[in-house]
Amino acid sequence: MSEVKVSVVPQEVSGQAAQESRNGRPLRIALFGFGTVASSVARILVEQKPQGLELTHVYSRSLARRRVDWVPSSVTWTDDADAVLASDVDVVVELAGGLDPAGGWVRRALGAGKSVVTANKKLIAYQGVELERLAGAKGGHLKYGAAVAGGIPVIPGLEQGLAGDRIERIEGILNGTCNFILSKMEEGAEYATVLAAAQAKGFAEADPTEDVGGFDARAKLAILMRLAMRVEVDPEEIVPRPITTVSAVDFSYARDLGCTIRQVARGEWTLGQVAATVGPMLVDLHSPLAFSRGTENMVIFTGHYGGDVVFSGHGAGGHPTAVAVVSDLLALAHGSRRVEIPSAPARVSGEFEVPHYIRFLVKDRPGIVAAITAALAEEKINIRAIVQKPGYPHDALPFVVTVEPCKSSTLQRALATMRTMDCFLVEPLDLQMLE
Repeated sequence: MSEVKVSVVPQEVSGQAAQESRNGRPLRIALFGFGTVASSVARILVEQKPQGLELTHVYSRSLARRRVDWVPSSVTWTDDADAVLASDVDVVVELAGGLDPAGGWVRRALGAGKSVVTANKKLIAYQGVELERLAGAKGGHLKYGAAVAGGIPVIPGLEQGLAGDRIERIEGILNGTCNFILSKMEEGAEYATVLAAAQAKGFAEADPTEDVGGFDARAKLAILMRLAMRVEVDPEEIVPRPITTVSAVDFSYARDLGCTIRQVARGEWTLGQVAATVGPMLVDLHSPLAFSRGTENMVIFTGHYGGDVVFSGHGAGGHPTAVAVVSDLLALAHGSRRVEIPSAPARVSGEFEVPHYIRFLVKDRPGIVAAITAALAEEKINIRAIVQKPGYPHDALPFVVTVEPCKSSTLQRALATMRTMDCFLVEPLDLQMLE
């Protein structure tokens, strides 16, 4: 397995903005938003003064709160988005996030022949194909290297380094908030305590649902599947599972099984169709994914010809993400563009054939294990191990059953049979096991 660092090789194009930059005039840059990432982008542009780039406008709906004195006086601050879009800026850098109004700004900028750089994973996941077609039709460019894995050059790596391979599988840790929470829980902390710490550090939002519910990672996975596996998928067809169902006892059992737990986004060709899922999974301690801690991100691509390639690094935070944004701006200034990677619409299945970890919490009584094994046997699912730790009370007894590789739908039928039993204190927790 190889870990790579990828540099983007410029390719000449005939865009007006690139031509003007090569003729000596820098690209005029407008920032939309001035939060953590946008302010870091401005800091790099002001301090490093990258050749071919000039910050000319900052749009913010909260001018009084956002304005800073280290931005040159030549930069226009405004709360009038229409005025910026109608101005002579060459590139709009959209860092406000979300679908609306950000989508409208991007569409209008591209429609006017401007180029756009964005870190907006939701916009690219849901509307990226349409927006790229608009950019091509109007002579501009749409670049979004910061939309997945922040400062890690995953998207440039796919476009420039792996485009010649046929990627068959993606496995990735794509959300720094969840990785921070789960790696702290691995050390013995409780979920609520770690979430509060993540919110205090700015790693998690006041409402963390997008992160802990898997929706953020789902959008990023959809983008990667289009670029790597060449399939256009509706993110809504990828069913995410929250990390909130994982508890300290699961990490204890995972260690006994030689594993840890991470939120993993998976996409692959399996059983003749495209399958994708996002959720907490058991990861073997020897897997590179097990070594990703804190807010780090990691993505493993498995190619038909090139085998496994690993991208890892700081995927979250203002500075790493800003580096990716400025790198996209420099690519535009020096006449490069995205490699055209063809893709086709595809339906997404949640069907994987993998081993599973199933944790039960029961009020103990004779016959529970026999009933569980009977439900599995009815679906022809083979048991790999039954593990029960000592020291827990009989009225709240956790134990684990691991099963050999089986289809997700088959296991769900077995779990549906088990749920008719009246001994469970909580729903059985089913996690895929990566091997």
